[in-house]
Amino acid sequence: MANHAEFFWYIPNQIDPGHRGDAAVESHNSLETLTRHVLALEQHGWKGALIGAGWGRPDTFTVASALAARTTRFEPLIAIRPGYWRPANFASAAATLDHLTDGRVRINIVSGQDNLGAYGDSEGDQAHRYARTKEFMRLVRRLWLEERVTHQGEHFQVSESTVQPRIHIRDGRPHPKLYFGGASEAAERVAATEADVQLFWGETLDGVGERIDRLKTLSQSLDRDLPPLEFGLRITTLVRDTTDQAWADAQAKVAEMAKAQGAGWQDHHGPVAVGQQRLLDLHARGEVLDDNLYTAPGKYGGGGASTTWLVGSAQEVARSLRKYQALGITHFILSDTPYLTEVIRQGDQLLPLLRG
Repeated sequence: MANHAEFFWYIPNQIDPGHRGDAAVESHNSLETLTRHVLALEQHGWKGALIGAGWGRPDTFTVASALAARTTRFEPLIAIRPGYWRPANFASAAATLDHLTDGRVRINIVSGQDNLGAYGDSEGDQAHRYARTKEFMRLVRRLWLEERVTHQGEHFQVSESTVQPRIHIRDGRPHPKLYFGGASEAAERVAATEADVQLFWGETLDGVGERIDRLKTLSQSLDRDLPPLEFGLRITTLVRDTTDQAWADAQAKVAEMAKAQGAGWQDHHGPVAVGQQRLLDLHARGEVLDDNLYTAPGKYGGGGASTTWLVGSAQEVARSLRKYQALGITHFILSDTPYLTEVIRQGDQLLPLLRG
């Protein structure tokens, strides 16, 4: 796989232990435990990790800051929601952390529905939510790149705003990359114009290819004025020494998931988003699609990245990931549980095959 592809893991940023089959220990989200995770990431070849956001979870930005302070290369991909932040406040916080970490910050903008009343938000329907996200992303980028910014928009206003410290250009990177997800028409219009990286869940190769083509066309029709949109894949990768062992473990995990009715496997509850529904619909096409895309987890309660899994030996999973890369995917966010065990296993067994 080409050297410019980047490989990230996932930090289980959760209050309750046992997330997606992880070890259920009381210290699962202590600073000491999470530090072991990120040090293992550094030692076993990973670029960084996604840290998920949602009301009722530890604050993502705080967790990212604490872990960045205990590492030297780890790059946190920090999930944030526009409803939690004002643009100038967020731009300042991110610029400060980027300064303190010598340019290690990346941001995942999340625009899906959450527990609005709990944190005092008042967003409206889908059109309102994505219009606000679009304005948020455009304004944050301006605040990073310009000084004395004045903006009077539908959702946000600033006057003569200069964020300090300033973002420094590092290795051609003008500012922290903005990752974004979403499969609805409204979400794709935001991605096509404002995102640096569009993230996909673990769809089939034909599904991902079709969405990449559509987003490229949409970027042209909407006169995107940013560098070309990049693409990423967020998926569970269940890697074992042999094919038989991998499938036996995958089926055993799904059996346990079914017994618990999916408890601990779905991060977000409520209305099913368009992207999530696309994943759930895959099971109707078969329990195993492409070479080794396992759809059964979604049938028994898996959500998001745990809805579909790539299952097999390191060689088989690497071969599947290369096929996604051939479609245009250059950012990979992988995971499996137990998280710490698997960050080491997959760092040692899978990543060398992808970089070869």
